[in-house]
Amino acid sequence: MIRLDKFLFATRIFKTRTIATEECKKGRITIDGQEAKPSRMIDIGDIINVRKPPVTYSYRVVGLTENRVGAKLVPQYIEDITAPEQLEILQLKLLAGQQGRDRGTGRPTKKDRRDIETFLGL
Repeated sequence: MIRLDKFLFATRIFKTRTIATEECKKGRITIDGQEAKPSRMIDIGDIINVRKPPVTYSYRVVGLTENRVGAKLVPQYIEDITAPEQLEILQLKLLAGQQGRDRGTGRPTKKDRRDIETFLGL
């Protein structure tokens, strides 16, 4: 058995253990449907739900580790069982974020602003 915050950090769900602890305290982490404290002990077979708005990811614990593992080794410890509807929400968010100006083109020029105003009818 291992602490929840250590496991979330070790399996690369969160970048730091501090962030994992804070997310638990905010109530964004549930285990088998119950809000979990950072010190909660987890075991193999537990279902961990991680809410990273707007998506709720679900993971099944397959193995236990306290030490942070490489990205290629993560599937040995968790199985991603996130619902397809949640992944679809993520895809829609990514598509919505791709509107507008191309990355790296800088701020709009005066001509761009005038074109935008003409298009919007302002």
